[in-house]
Amino acid sequence: MQLTYHTDYSLRVLIYLAIRQDKIANISEIATRYHISRNHLVKVVHNLARGGFIVSHRGKGGGIELARAPSKINVGEVIRYTEGPLRPVECFNLERNHCIITNACGLADVILEACDNFLATFDRYSLADLISHRRRLSKALMISANLN
Repeated sequence: MQLTYHTDYSLRVLIYLAIRQDKIANISEIATRYHISRNHLVKVVHNLARGGFIVSHRGKGGGIELARAPSKINVGEVIRYTEGPLRPVECFNLERNHCIITNACGLADVILEACDNFLATFDRYSLADLISHRRRLSKALMISANLN
């Protein structure tokens, strides 16, 4: 299984905000720290705000912050939101399926089980679990964080 860059960047934004939990951040700062495109992060942040994972504040002193505590943000929920349904083969798409063995093949059931198990692993973790090494993350991102 492979996740899109959109999901990867979404998780990175959430990790960054979780480390700086008591402070508002901005997109440019996050893009600089991760060495990724600011323009791409604008789309990622907009999507995370629409999904209720972050809150965006406009105006002077504005920026973004987590909408919930890190322990209340489930990694599986984020991945399902950013990726949509994981259906990696054509037989999952009835409109585009041209496979002649779909009705006789057991592959779809195996792939569906694998996708479900893949997501179930992420369901066991929250954003808080991803930042358990807060000091090392802060150092790697060159940010000072409230490490209490």
